[in-house]
Amino acid sequence: MSKIGASVSSFLRWLEVEKGYSPHTIDGYGRDLTGFLKTLTDHSTVQDINDVDVRRFVAGLYGKCSAATVGRKLSALRTYFRFLLRRGQIQVDPVIGVSGPKTKKHMPVFLTVDEVFSLLDAPGKKDRFMLRDRAIVELLYSTGMRVAELVSRNMNTLDFETEMLMVTGKGQKERLVPVGSPALEAVRAWLPQREQLVVERARRGHEIEREALFLNGRGGRLTSRSVERLVKSYGQRAGIPQAVTPHALRHSFATHLLEMGADLRSVQELLGHVSLSTTQRYTHLTLDHLTEVYDKAHPHAK
Repeated sequence: MSKIGASVSSFLRWLEVEKGYSPHTIDGYGRDLTGFLKTLTDHSTVQDINDVDVRRFVAGLYGKCSAATVGRKLSALRTYFRFLLRRGQIQVDPVIGVSGPKTKKHMPVFLTVDEVFSLLDAPGKKDRFMLRDRAIVELLYSTGMRVAELVSRNMNTLDFETEMLMVTGKGQKERLVPVGSPALEAVRAWLPQREQLVVERARRGHEIEREALFLNGRGGRLTSRSVERLVKSYGQRAGIPQAVTPHALRHSFATHLLEMGADLRSVQELLGHVSLSTTQRYTHLTLDHLTEVYDKAHPHAK
């Protein structure tokens, strides 16, 4: 008989070692499972858990959490019990037949080509880290990277000769992404200032950050939150109506590629999507955009 606490610990270790999930994702699974376990007042083993327990837990979330949060917690339970089923620790999956709430599918927000160019030009000479910030925005748009992937890039992951960047995505899966000339030139322009920050950090007696491609003002590795703030700020300066995020640049990268004739499989590889269905969202978005253009421009559209 498997103790519940021990089974959760084994599951989280499996996510880390076998699946290669990030610490942030594993913490999320741990919190969701802990919330569920707190409702099991009279169970001591995983074999005691049944579908009634799961339904009671999910029903208790309505009114307290958004539909997306309920769906996420239920997804965590599904993954956990499938793990137990495969290990032979339970004979019946208690989540089977338990349905989650219907959530609205939000279409990705993307920028027009003109808006992207305005954003790229937004960092100016008055900005202390103009060279770094321009390199960041150029690289995000040139590669379609996630912001977490960007800040984790090290100096040795970018090959200027082959014009390729090694990106480590979700599940620690690596992919090679081509980098455009403007982005490469922007990174080259930033490197002397990066070296200066390293020297200044050493003078202050702190441990030198030798690997990170992008540094903050103190010479440490730049964080995702900092990149999100600076992209939003430059978006406002560029006069872009909607709030601009690094993920909006990722969506723009994919959308613009498809509009220019790139095939879906190639875009999937560049984005690091495991499932093609995830990438297909951009097809619908592109078709909607083309329909809008047609309706506005074609003499007989109306």
